[in-house]
Amino acid sequence: MTARLYAAADGGNSKTDVVLGDSDGRVLARVTGPTTSPHVLGLPGAVAQLATLIAQARAAAAVPPDIELSQLSVYVAGADLPIEVERLNAAVAGLALATACTVDNDLFALLRAGTSTPDAVGVVCGAGINAVGRRRDGATSRFPALGQLSGDWGGGQLLAALALYHACRAEDGRGPATALAEAVREHFALPTVEAVSIALHLGDLPQSRLDELCEPLFEVAAAGDAVAGRVVRRLTDEIEALIRVSASRLDLLAAPYTVVLGGGVLTARHPQLHEGLLSRIAALSPRATVTVLSTPPVAGAALLALDALHGGTCPPEVEAAVRAAW
Repeated sequence: MTARLYAAADGGNSKTDVVLGDSDGRVLARVTGPTTSPHVLGLPGAVAQLATLIAQARAAAAVPPDIELSQLSVYVAGADLPIEVERLNAAVAGLALATACTVDNDLFALLRAGTSTPDAVGVVCGAGINAVGRRRDGATSRFPALGQLSGDWGGGQLLAALALYHACRAEDGRGPATALAEAVREHFALPTVEAVSIALHLGDLPQSRLDELCEPLFEVAAAGDAVAGRVVRRLTDEIEALIRVSASRLDLLAAPYTVVLGGGVLTARHPQLHEGLLSRIAALSPRATVTVLSTPPVAGAALLALDALHGGTCPPEVEAAVRAAW
């Protein structure tokens, strides 16, 4: 085997995708397993789980034990602060799974999956919300992403909680009327919003089901509801702010750069949110291009590993081969 081998991982808060491939762009194995987030498992548990998944990928690709991986690139939720990235890099390097290792935040895999453009900003809005940016000289922009502790607002979990919040207050009179009340009752097939809250509190409805209210929020907003519409506009404000700050830090606002939108809330292309963002970004950075992620972030992790193997940027034909595998 003359081509060099790599393994790459995209580790979210609920699952981890691992790919093993070679420097020519062939994808030899793909494995999905539990989370490798150190926030969920702790650092020792996270790296142990990663080692297990890499071993599974090697077995699936029938890579003999005496053949070493040239590159291991891991992009994981929970690698937000510089000290967290430093500790993860040291711990993963200590596993001695590859000649060279790189560990960083999972948003960089999302960004690479969305574009090969060296000047780019990526925003994820899924369960939570965050953004990163990169510039062709290697400079990056990132946020602590510690939730309310670092001033964050947004994400599907918060939107769902706000849908229930406004529905409760509409039903009992503390807040303005909103169609969210009826939407919540209908969604859970319960007679009142209060009954929904009590069921969640007592465990008759699993707390995880609260997240289901994110979609009804957008539906009610699209139908013209003022309360739901204000929530969606606030989210639009927040995403615009993440892009503005990221691009400003990298001196990209007036330059041509790519904005990658990822995460379930953004890839759903809810019209009020999506069209609002396109308008805001056009006004903010007229030369920017917007793309909605359509390739899984693990493909971006693989491309970053291949960039490292090829000394900066992998050849177009290699990138095309990787993208064609998904």
